[in-house]
Amino acid sequence: MSMFDKLKDLLKGHEDQAKQGVDKAGDAFNERTGSKYESQVDTAKQKIDEQLGNQQQPPTDQP
Repeated sequence: MSMFDKLKDLLKGHEDQAKQGVDKAGDAFNERTGSKYESQVDTAKQKIDEQLGNQQQPPTDQP
């Protein structure tokens, strides 16, 4: 079991808190760097959210 799998097991049921932590860390990093790496930080945040299963699914229109 990889370290990331262990981390995902620890975060089960706390996905919203983990997402908030990732967002806060990204915002703090952007603030300290003057948003110099904002696009890279946003990409990293998106990939972490995907790995945690937090990616919001677009609503599907069902007839």
